[in-house]
Amino acid sequence: MDKKDLWDTVLAELQLNLSKAIFSAWFSKTKILKIKKAGKKRQIIKIAVASPFAKTTIEERYLGQIKEVLDKTTKLKNELTFTVQSALFENKHSNIPQGPLLSIDYKKEKNKKIKKAIRRIGLRPDFTFKTFAVSSTNEVAYAAAQAVAKQPGKAYQLLFLYGGVGVGKTHLMQAIGHQILKDKPNTSLVYSTAEEFTNEIINAIRTKSTAIFRKKYRAAKLLLIDDVQFIGGKDTVQEEFFHTFNTIHRAGGQTILTSDKLPDQIKGLENRLRSRFEGGLTIDIQQPNFELRTAILLIKAKQWGKTLPMDVAQIIANNIKSTRQLEGFLIRIMTESKTKKEPITPEMAQKLLGKVSSKKEKTNKIIQPKEIIRAVASYFNLKTSQLKGPRRLKSIVLPRQISMYLIRKELNLSLVKIGEIFGNRDHTTVMHSVEKIDKKINISEKLRLDINSLKKNLHF
Repeated sequence: MDKKDLWDTVLAELQLNLSKAIFSAWFSKTKILKIKKAGKKRQIIKIAVASPFAKTTIEERYLGQIKEVLDKTTKLKNELTFTVQSALFENKHSNIPQGPLLSIDYKKEKNKKIKKAIRRIGLRPDFTFKTFAVSSTNEVAYAAAQAVAKQPGKAYQLLFLYGGVGVGKTHLMQAIGHQILKDKPNTSLVYSTAEEFTNEIINAIRTKSTAIFRKKYRAAKLLLIDDVQFIGGKDTVQEEFFHTFNTIHRAGGQTILTSDKLPDQIKGLENRLRSRFEGGLTIDIQQPNFELRTAILLIKAKQWGKTLPMDVAQIIANNIKSTRQLEGFLIRIMTESKTKKEPITPEMAQKLLGKVSSKKEKTNKIIQPKEIIRAVASYFNLKTSQLKGPRRLKSIVLPRQISMYLIRKELNLSLVKIGEIFGNRDHTTVMHSVEKIDKKINISEKLRLDINSLKKNLHF
């Protein structure tokens, strides 16, 4: 980095923390004159200012701030000297327009710095709060994420987001990173998947470079780890993660983790890590409902510079439940439209849906929980009141669990809401029922046939 780029970086950082008037008064006419090495880890920087008054003010009030930015940017210890060089800042051409910030566009420089940080850290450019669709299935997680972005390390020092594949965990986590970098581009932020973390520690041990590894992760002010369940059962990795987590926590930093399981469901997770994970704010992000899937399609299309008709978005959302499949289908239909030079229509969507799915055409009707309960009760020759009631007869318990399973899996209702539907049962009871059917369906052919028959009857 040359002298000009280095000083531009310092000025951009100072501009974030000072008022426009103060910045203009003391820093608009400054520049680095010379940089002299003074050893392996030290250097002397000579800075020019426009007047003796500016020199005195900067030395007395802002020397510490300037040195902090320079030390962080150069990774060296910097000694600063100031000299008055008013001639450097005199206008040599009367037709050059005057301005408090001279010719440097610091907003543009800041944006460049943010983009560079995003690339270096590995965040997806489109995973921001602006492109995150919100509904009842994720609104709590969204609110918590915004709180963390506004006050990292203070609102919730550990945020643990869990849910199934494609519910937006990674998007929301990276959105926090984007927002923090937007406010403070120099924030020490590390983003990694748990698998990458594992591979890095293995490689560090192999190459005897664990000190470098630890410096990278433990010095972070904001640590984002995706799919943390991957460290379960890996003793050395968990040992390193434990100390990394503690170091960041003690320093007042922010940790955000995502997982497809709750801490107590991660197999092979050490008790000390489980305890720390459970000590943070844990939020369940549910599968997107119909409205959210529709919104995701509309947002994605707009993001790609296309307009997707509402009726087409609703048809797609009603037939495809996975957000990743939604994105893939959206690319497919836009490609079809471009190739054939035809507008995107409901007929085009139906035609393509018929090609990508071997299932019967589904009804556009949105199934309600009571319809599932009614269908299950009829299938097992029971009354709906028996499924919702308190009795725990074997002939009732299994159908009740199947009802809860179908409502959770097909309608994406929260555990709490399902518990309310079934006589105000606790959400842990619902969770146990869903998990039990999830496990049993893989070993019981009869149960699998029963559930498939019910889905067929309900047009799932």
